[in-house]
Amino acid sequence: MNPPDDRAPEMVDWDLAVRIASRLAGKGPDVSASEASAVVAELRAGAERSTGLVREFTGLVAADHTAPVLVVDRPGWIQANTDAFRYLVSPLVDKLSEKKPPTGAALAIGSKITGAEVGGLLGFLAGKVLGQFDPFHAPDGRLLLVAPNIVHVERELGADPSDFRLWVCLHEETHRVQFTAVPWMRDHLFSEVQALSATVSPSGVDELVKRVSAALRNGIGEGGIVELFSTPEQKEILDRVTGMMSLLEGHADVVMDGVGPSVIPTVDDIRKSFTQRRKGVGALDRMLRRLLGLDAKMAQYRDGAHFVRTVVDKVGMTEFNAVWERAEHLPSKAELADPDAWVSRVLG
Repeated sequence: MNPPDDRAPEMVDWDLAVRIASRLAGKGPDVSASEASAVVAELRAGAERSTGLVREFTGLVAADHTAPVLVVDRPGWIQANTDAFRYLVSPLVDKLSEKKPPTGAALAIGSKITGAEVGGLLGFLAGKVLGQFDPFHAPDGRLLLVAPNIVHVERELGADPSDFRLWVCLHEETHRVQFTAVPWMRDHLFSEVQALSATVSPSGVDELVKRVSAALRNGIGEGGIVELFSTPEQKEILDRVTGMMSLLEGHADVVMDGVGPSVIPTVDDIRKSFTQRRKGVGALDRMLRRLLGLDAKMAQYRDGAHFVRTVVDKVGMTEFNAVWERAEHLPSKAELADPDAWVSRVLG
């Protein structure tokens, strides 16, 4: 991950965000030192085993050990995502530097307010995320498995620990394979972020920052971050990103369900329980998920999985893999709901 330009003003107090998020997230379930060591070892082994399983099922070939596997705690996940957020917002910060930047007290106060808001968001998510592939960590990305959250959920579901850990590894390892077998996707995704930033004029940065700050305070609505960008050009870019991310998430779910029955005896029970859990485990949790736009995230799994299954059932996995050949082959948001349109456009 390339560091942001040190000359640009810091709109977010990132250190404060990390401190607040770590305090809000807590440590997770109580485990003994020996149990923690066993969990880490099993997750590492599960990720290693999953590489071959994903390769065999999908036909995607990723070089071994190109992206490290990190088993982390909640603070570790928070720090990793703070680094990723800082990298992703750097194009917007560059935009801000084109006008006279805030200085002195205005910058200090503003960055702390925004840092507290980002910290609150990360603090909530840090207790939910089981794993994540970070494609922006140089040079080839890294796979993060959040051990305390995995243990918490397997206990909550009453799942077989070994089965559940491998099931999680299959999903997250699929993302690692996607990005390492298809290396152009990393630059393509960042180019979309840059394109979105380019739609924001220097004179409009203040208004966008205000909308982001208000959304973090009051909650992002059902449309998630899409609601913060309103121009046709911005919506077009976000539709492309939605199509790409839905493909990635849906593809990973299809791999989990396709590989799972052959290596995970209790996979049906895990899937049933976990699908129910994705809807939120309580009224407050469901409300926060909706306000933060996580309902839209769940739709990505559903819509993407439907697209992948429909296309694979129609043309087979080998033909489906044309989706990874170039950015122009990625499905649009509309094609997710109409897989036949994608088949006609890409495969003829």
